[in-house]
Amino acid sequence: MSRRVTLAPPPWLAHALRAQRGPVPWNAVTRGALAAGPLLLAAVLAGRTSLGVVAAIAAMLAGINDRPGSRRVSVKRLGAPALAGAAGLLVGTYAGQSMGPLALTVLCTALGLVAGGISAIGPVSSSAGTHLLVATAVGAGMPLPESGWQRALAFLAGAGWLLVLRLVLPTPGSLAGDFRFDGEREAVAGVYDAVAALLDAAGGPDATARRAALTAALDHAQDALAGPRLRRYASSAAERRLHAQYAAALPLAEAATALAWAGEAVSARASEGPRRLAAAVRENGHTGPLPAPSRSAPALRALDDALLHAAEVFDRGRGGDLHTRRRTARDLLRTAFGSAGREYGLRVALCFGASAAAAQALHRAQWYGQHEHWYWLPATAVFLVKPDLGPLASRVLSRAAGTVLGALLFAAFAAVLPRPEGLIALVAVCGALIPVATRHFAAQTAVVTVLVLALVMVGGEPQASASRIGETLLACAIVLVVGHLPIPGQRGGGVRARLVAAGTAAHAYLVHVLDEAQAPRIGTSGTPSDHRATRWTLRREAYRTLAEARTAISLTAHELPALARHAEGADEVAALLERLVDTTTACAVHLDDTGQLSPQQRERLTALLGELAGHQRRIGLPALPDLPRAV
Repeated sequence: MSRRVTLAPPPWLAHALRAQRGPVPWNAVTRGALAAGPLLLAAVLAGRTSLGVVAAIAAMLAGINDRPGSRRVSVKRLGAPALAGAAGLLVGTYAGQSMGPLALTVLCTALGLVAGGISAIGPVSSSAGTHLLVATAVGAGMPLPESGWQRALAFLAGAGWLLVLRLVLPTPGSLAGDFRFDGEREAVAGVYDAVAALLDAAGGPDATARRAALTAALDHAQDALAGPRLRRYASSAAERRLHAQYAAALPLAEAATALAWAGEAVSARASEGPRRLAAAVRENGHTGPLPAPSRSAPALRALDDALLHAAEVFDRGRGGDLHTRRRTARDLLRTAFGSAGREYGLRVALCFGASAAAAQALHRAQWYGQHEHWYWLPATAVFLVKPDLGPLASRVLSRAAGTVLGALLFAAFAAVLPRPEGLIALVAVCGALIPVATRHFAAQTAVVTVLVLALVMVGGEPQASASRIGETLLACAIVLVVGHLPIPGQRGGGVRARLVAAGTAAHAYLVHVLDEAQAPRIGTSGTPSDHRATRWTLRREAYRTLAEARTAISLTAHELPALARHAEGADEVAALLERLVDTTTACAVHLDDTGQLSPQQRERLTALLGELAGHQRRIGLPALPDLPRAV
């Protein structure tokens, strides 16, 4: 009997071959088409081509960060990196004009250390660090006639123009309610859809994946509603209504998680209510009568109560708490200078410094020929060393393939397009393609390569496709070598730091729920609503940190074996923490209904805590602190 042999690619190669899927973001495509190309055209017509090149580069970088979400969040997501980029352009311009190669290399290394540490704080900080370094390389390695402050203002104008388009243009098809909040509305509706999907999956094999999807939906909605604002509270009735609708989804999510934890299927009637609530959010209307689920178990009673509460909130429409805990400056500094920030900062510093030194050496040796620009090599290294763009091997393969494809395409376009009008049109087309190309790093690299080569040619530089391919391959080699160098301290710092944060958040959530169990006996102060609000905040933080840990573990697992081995055992710890948080949620719902834990829940908690402690010792993580004697 013959046996079929299936050849599967190694994880690092499988990740490089994988692309995201989804509908075309036509609104982002429209903004991309109206950003870099028109800015460059206006500058050429005004006789300030070099400033137009800088503004178009800023619009391109902002377009890479232009992701789905609320307009309020886009202010931070696009604005903070733009400010960092303008600062980097200012520093790079004056440093390139006044410093020698050695001093400039030292400066680039120091900036890489700072930007790398800051990138560990979060996605926006990571984008800001990337913009800081890329703009520093452009400022030092792209000689232009304008002064540093003029270039910085042009950079801010380019990124600011895309931000204005993001804030002003309505989303196509958004006709319900105030279009300014269509991103928030879709995010909140997505939470109710995720609750319904989890209820449908309860008792089946997809329950765990649906619970993770619910966490992602809650994170997205929380971020969409908690963007920067001038006032502390929501100022418009439409926004207050969305806040209330989000807050009303939290007890529904809690009840749905408890039902999924129980492992028993629920009737299809249970998910009809959340789906009607999702439709009401999207249509900015009323819910109408909601079907009531059975009340035969504590979690089902909690679901019914949550549906009644949601119906009341939808009719009343007052504001609600987002249940977030703001990180203090001390928390941010602890993250930036913690194990993850130190390890990432050292690697970014080495890559950026080494690539800047190599680029200057090649420039002085006239390897570039007649080209005066040497920014490509360090800028490429910055994008390659970013772990949030995928595993290292995947990034290197995608960058190399994308650059070769983009350079060859541009060489073909440059041979037939009229100048400068044809190149300006090519910039506009590439700007429109960026939101679609971000689904795969190779596609994004190809589009960005064509766009940047067109920009510098409009600015007066000769065709540079061949040299850009060589510089990219050199940057890939530098980043690969630095990525595998031994770094002082324990390897896998990013994964370990996120697992510790997830364990701390899970422990705080469990302690609070156990304190609630003891509160009636020991007289703990605070109203039930205060306890639940704190509990929901802690639950959100526990699930969010677990999702971040899962992402870091998945990326590390898809590295080359020399790096992937540093995350061995981390996935088991994350799975145990998820089961612990799910069990804690089920305990909280049961406590609300009966006032005490069931024997099954006590046994499950005790077993999970013992198993978790063993796995943490095995991979060298600190154990969780002792718990109250309620378990």
